[in-house]
Amino acid sequence: MNNRKEIVRDIDLHQIDEFRNLLESMGVSGGFNGRLVFDGYVILKKMLTDKKCINVLTFPASLIATGIRGIIKTMMKENLFDLVITTCGSLDHDIARSYANYYKGNFDLNDIELNKKGYHRLGNIIIPKTSYGELIEKKTQKILLKMYNSDIKNPSPSKIIHEIGKYINNENSILYWAEKNSIPIIVPGIMDGAVGNQIWLFNQLHKDFSINIIEDQQIIANNLFHAKKTGALIIGGGISKHHAIWWNQFKGGLDYAVYITTAVESDGSLSGARSHEAISWGKINPNARHVTINSDATVVLPLLIKGLLTSL
Repeated sequence: MNNRKEIVRDIDLHQIDEFRNLLESMGVSGGFNGRLVFDGYVILKKMLTDKKCINVLTFPASLIATGIRGIIKTMMKENLFDLVITTCGSLDHDIARSYANYYKGNFDLNDIELNKKGYHRLGNIIIPKTSYGELIEKKTQKILLKMYNSDIKNPSPSKIIHEIGKYINNENSILYWAEKNSIPIIVPGIMDGAVGNQIWLFNQLHKDFSINIIEDQQIIANNLFHAKKTGALIIGGGISKHHAIWWNQFKGGLDYAVYITTAVESDGSLSGARSHEAISWGKINPNARHVTINSDATVVLPLLIKGLLTSL
């Protein structure tokens, strides 16, 4: 605790007439994750307006099955980030929802009955089987065949993702806007999902077709190694989070970092590790501005991004 004591003040909703004022009021309230959300807002605002900073966004696939897809699409459309790292399911859900619908459900539905009736359940989201596997297979195989016939037989995963973005003619798509704005999307675990399975299946009929994983690692290196500053909004954990912080250790660590996670640190997991732990690994700079918000991204992200869009 520093010597300068700040008074905890009550939030007066009647005095809030703009959205960013709501976030600012959370900052003076001194209350738990509300205060941390405000801290994240301040760090992201500084990060996104720092002209010397290369900014990275990471997130798990599950968010793309929800309406948060629209917020991530807006971040792509507005060019807020220079590099995106995610998982294969983000591709799956973005393709599926570009051509079909998902539906609202609840966590307590009978999964045996859902399976019989032709539905998948993702938390409290219901996905018709017709909107997923077969649809993704049809679209992905067509794209891979087009690449193959153009003599592209050893593409990087990001090149395949770029081609998917070109193919999807839907402004609600995150892949569409990433392709439009030339934002690389890196999926280190490309085989772990429906699109990855389609790459494997395509290889079964075209044995001279393979993927170049190394090329995508080079894209990350090219973006980060010589950057004067780097920042990251890291939603969730796993392979996407680790790729973002791992590669930053080679340039002295992230200068800005905002984590949003529901995982706990008591089991020693990467997903639950708070931002200051990464300092011990050199993945976040000791002088960095950083915060860990222990909350559900479907609640926090709309607050943060709406606040940023009204103040940038």
